Amino acid sequence: MNSAFIRSLIIFGVCVVLAIWLGFLVAGPLTYSSLAVYGLLAFTLTFPIFLRWHYPLMLLCWNFAAVVPFMPGRPSVGLTMILLSLGISVLQRAINRESQFIGVPQITVSLFIMLAVVMVTAKMTGFGIRVFGSSVYGGHKYLYLVGGILGYFALSAKRIPPGRRNLYLGLFFLGSLSAALGDLVGFLPRSLYVIYWFFQPFNLEELHAGVEEQVTRLNGALYASLGIFSFMLARYGIRGIFFSRKPWRWVVLFLAMVYGLLGGYRSLLMIFALLFMIELFLEGLHRTKLMAIIMSGSILVALALIPLAEHLPVGFQRTLSFLPYKVSTQAKLDAQASLDWRLDMWNALVPQIPGYLLLGKGYNINPLDYEFVMGPEASIRSTAENDPLALAEDFHNGPISVLIPFGIWGAIAFLWFIAAGIWVVYRNYRYGDPTLKTINSLLLAAFATRVIMFFFVGGDLSTDMMTLCGYLGLNVSFNGGVARRVHAVGPAPQPKPVRSFARIPSAPLPAYQRPRPGTVQ
Repeated sequence: MNSAFIRSLIIFGVCVVLAIWLGFLVAGPLTYSSLAVYGLLAFTLTFPIFLRWHYPLMLLCWNFAAVVPFMPGRPSVGLTMILLSLGISVLQRAINRESQFIGVPQITVSLFIMLAVVMVTAKMTGFGIRVFGSSVYGGHKYLYLVGGILGYFALSAKRIPPGRRNLYLGLFFLGSLSAALGDLVGFLPRSLYVIYWFFQPFNLEELHAGVEEQVTRLNGALYASLGIFSFMLARYGIRGIFFSRKPWRWVVLFLAMVYGLLGGYRSLLMIFALLFMIELFLEGLHRTKLMAIIMSGSILVALALIPLAEHLPVGFQRTLSFLPYKVSTQAKLDAQASLDWRLDMWNALVPQIPGYLLLGKGYNINPLDYEFVMGPEASIRSTAENDPLALAEDFHNGPISVLIPFGIWGAIAFLWFIAAGIWVVYRNYRYGDPTLKTINSLLLAAFATRVIMFFFVGGDLSTDMMTLCGYLGLNVSFNGGVARRVHAVGPAPQPKPVRSFARIPSAPLPAYQRPRPGTVQ
């Protein structure tokens, strides 16, 4: 028989058996085990696509608000694609030596030290993930922290070619638009709720109650608007938005800001203002007439909001609640309660910091502590120190989120990483390719904004590490490493004539050439 015919028969037989097996699974109830089978089969069939396009797919999924439902713990698509892309890049490096990672020793050393601190702390304090049958909770934070660190190496696996800069930039920032689907759960019919197998719904109970009945914060608006805002600044810059005679650009920027402020997050308004002002100074526009126009426009908007603030949507009022505006009592009380809760929790946690300086607490939750805080009598003994979010180490405070889990060693490694990151993004902004000036200025502004918010407003190491490594890895992949300072080369200096210090007298003229006495020369 022909060998090709035999191979066709074998493939046909396997497909028939697989089709019958899948038919039985589809006819049965939808369970996690059946979803795992579907996911494994889909991954096998699409693996050639991942092998070819793993890097742009990772950029798209970095800020994508979706989860992998058939995997235990429902990890995010971004974390899954980071591990997959890094694995493929390592495999390609092993096969082809020309495929090299972009090396930046200042960042690499700091991340390895941070990774070592995390691993040692996890080993000494316990590591466990409840979904895998462990009796210890909290291990998922380790996964996201380590995933963020590995994400930097996945991004720096190759240099982004000049022809794909805008495409990859859009994939990275505009993937966050998918977060808006989580805010639609209160407005979609239940027949469409199947999409929330993949996209995390936000504030399900609040949205079902109605957006006007209480202060509803839209998490999706926070991420989606920030993604649009960052992409516009990275793609066009402030100069390209306001000086290009294309009004749709600044209209899109303004609408993205308004959409985000409807979410009810005060920190988002601070991020917008800080990011925009840093970008303004990096582009040197604070010396131009645009600075006066922006200041005048900001003053006019602030004055216009005085009579309008209390008539705006409740989420918008909550965003403005920390400013001297008259807003609804509901928005004011909700914002003040959130601030008081944070301050009470921080005051209760700060005295514990010295006890964790040498050996951090790590990301583990003992079952007894969980029962004490979340058990039937939790409401009786509830205090700021035993707050459920404090138990989960969701402190809403950057320095505390480093010191309590990882002690002084984690703080040293993290500060080293921050210093190395600022040094890299600044040098690429100052000495990088002029065609990358707009992108480099935005990445420097975004990195600096996130660092300022982490230390002075609110942050969390396990989640912010992925954001910081994303900005840093993207900067390194665009620039191919760290730009070096190029010294201007002038014309070669001309040799100076040699001066004679000893004057040698000339030989006397012969007698026949000497002038006769009385003759005129």
